[in-house]
Amino acid sequence: MVEELVAAGATLASAAVVYVMAAARVVKQYERGVVFRLGKLRAEVREPGFTMIVPGIDKLRKVNMQIVTMPVPGQEGITRDNVTVRVDAVVYFKVTSPADAIVRVEDYRFAVAQMAQTSLRSIIGKSELDDLLSNREKLNQGLELMIDSPAVEWGVTIDRVEIKDVSLPETMKRSMARQAEADRERRARVINADAELQASKKLAEAAKEMSEQPAALQLRLLQTVVAVAAEKNSTLVLPFPVELLRFLEKAQQGSAVMQQQPQQPVREQFPSVESRSNSDAQGAISRQD
Repeated sequence: MVEELVAAGATLASAAVVYVMAAARVVKQYERGVVFRLGKLRAEVREPGFTMIVPGIDKLRKVNMQIVTMPVPGQEGITRDNVTVRVDAVVYFKVTSPADAIVRVEDYRFAVAQMAQTSLRSIIGKSELDDLLSNREKLNQGLELMIDSPAVEWGVTIDRVEIKDVSLPETMKRSMARQAEADRERRARVINADAELQASKKLAEAAKEMSEQPAALQLRLLQTVVAVAAEKNSTLVLPFPVELLRFLEKAQQGSAVMQQQPQQPVREQFPSVESRSNSDAQGAISRQD
């Protein structure tokens, strides 16, 4: 009798251990458990830790509550200004309602991925190339709203969306490079012209001050000579007054003209002297008579 009781107790204990092992479940800290009893969803969501289910009747589905990083494959499209581009993005999302993520959609990861690709293509068609390159924050917000609207019904919340890369055709890259070079050259010319204008104004003011004090020009000339001589140059260039050069040039031209003219006889050069001598001779003869 005692042996039968011991055997029965051992059997019950073994059955209990087997039941506990079949019913015991462990939910990790970053997970939540959704229980289906005979195919019907239980309202209670199992929290992290040790939990029990009814073997053969209940089925436990664990849902990851961590933020999921999902890369969006590169999507090719034509922008609003008719430029073909290829855009890559990444989506960060997490599950906020485990029951809705299991019941309302078959595979919430696949659904979010397809929605992200569709929204990215739509954003490419609505945007211009300059917005894709320089105004990504606004596009990221638009993508987030477009993906988050249907994802809320699936128990998923979009944390953020980022555009990673925008690939352009080689011809477009060369065109943009030429445009940027031309723009930089234009700005350089404008800056140079502005500098010349400011310098001319300052030089005009300096000339006005030097005109009031002529000695200032001579002092400035001496300073320039000193500055040039300090560099140990073999050649020293000094300014020369243009008026003096013109005076020397005129003097040289006058001497050349005088040398080119033929010398006239004395009588032709001094006709009055010959006439005077003849008149003096006639007067002398008259006195002698």
